[in-house]
Amino acid sequence: MDDDLTAGLLRMVRGSGRPPGRVLLTGWFSFWDGEATAGDTLAQRRASAALTRAGIPHDTAWSPGFRPGALSLEAARPEAYDTVLFVCGPVHGPQVAGLHARFGTCRRLAAGVSVVDPADPAVTGFHEIVARDGTAAPARRDLAAAAPAGPLPPVAGALLSHGQGEYGARRRHEEVNARLTRWLSGKDCARVAADTRLATDDWRLCATAEQFLALVSRFDVVVTTRLHGLVLALRTGTPVIAVDPVAGGAKITAQARALRWPALVDAGALKEELLDHWWWWTLSEAGRTAAARHAMR
Repeated sequence: MDDDLTAGLLRMVRGSGRPPGRVLLTGWFSFWDGEATAGDTLAQRRASAALTRAGIPHDTAWSPGFRPGALSLEAARPEAYDTVLFVCGPVHGPQVAGLHARFGTCRRLAAGVSVVDPADPAVTGFHEIVARDGTAAPARRDLAAAAPAGPLPPVAGALLSHGQGEYGARRRHEEVNARLTRWLSGKDCARVAADTRLATDDWRLCATAEQFLALVSRFDVVVTTRLHGLVLALRTGTPVIAVDPVAGGAKITAQARALRWPALVDAGALKEELLDHWWWWTLSEAGRTAAARHAMR
């Protein structure tokens, strides 16, 4: 069942009861220099799902910087739409005010937004607002809270070495890290950069070995060019893809062999096909079971 915010959204779009025309769904995710946050995009999904269920035709305008090739605000023709609906985020500033100028012939509505300054032209330019906060009405639950979402992808920890100058001309760290991160960016996963370095003066780093082990144990898979990325991931039972960034193999290769861990890639054999093979193996039951045996040891 729709909550009061979604119900208010549909009431606005339906207007006076006449059949609504085509709706252009917008938000901060629509602006070229805006931000497409997880909350914004989930709010878009919630609004789109509500419009679809109500049989209201609509399009979504996306920032070309976030979704190249999708419909953009610049390509959306104002005469093609009856209504512009802005969802999520604060309604303030020149970008939102510019939306009113470009789509001045359309009904302009906002839902699930924060009203910071009621006198801001970005606010007063809307014909109607159903806000989540900032007005005299009680705060409403954000649109993203119950938005449709698919299965959650795995969480991949990336532990990469950028040093090891002791290997001299055998170092392939820059090339290996560039290829690894490019490959990892194409995977459907939540990527988390981690570091084995400990510090007490930097909140972004772990301060104790136990904190680091706690972090690594939460990952579904670790991709690393560090020896201790391999060793400590297996200690926690987390499957790991170990890539040796030294030509001909060095300490990572030696350690993988000592641990009898198969998911090892040499710098000279770094190909997407091989990385893909170990990716699916580490996420499989066989990979998880193999890593769990190391934790038990």
